[in-house]
Amino acid sequence: MEAATIQKLSNSFSGALRTFSYWIANGTVGLPLLEGIDYSCIFEEPSALEQAYAIFANVIEMDEVGIVCNAKYAEMRAAQYIRSYVDNSYKVEPEFEDWEIDLY
Repeated sequence: MEAATIQKLSNSFSGALRTFSYWIANGTVGLPLLEGIDYSCIFEEPSALEQAYAIFANVIEMDEVGIVCNAKYAEMRAAQYIRSYVDNSYKVEPEFEDWEIDLY
């Protein structure tokens, strides 16, 4: 029986995740969509923050060598969720598909 090959996340994905986390934490994620919007309440509701990260991770795409191809789009989709969480009048366009919001 062959030993399983263990894969690590690519440096590109690791960098995209780190950058996304930095922007979430310092209040600058999803600009200009979240410009001037205080979304700090998501830090008090773990499931809201979890959902934003799930959307980012579900939407992000990498090529065959692990280079992230759509970090800004993944960030924007997560930002749309955050905006809809803090602003009931905001309508996500296009609406989220099930695969985007699944929690694994």
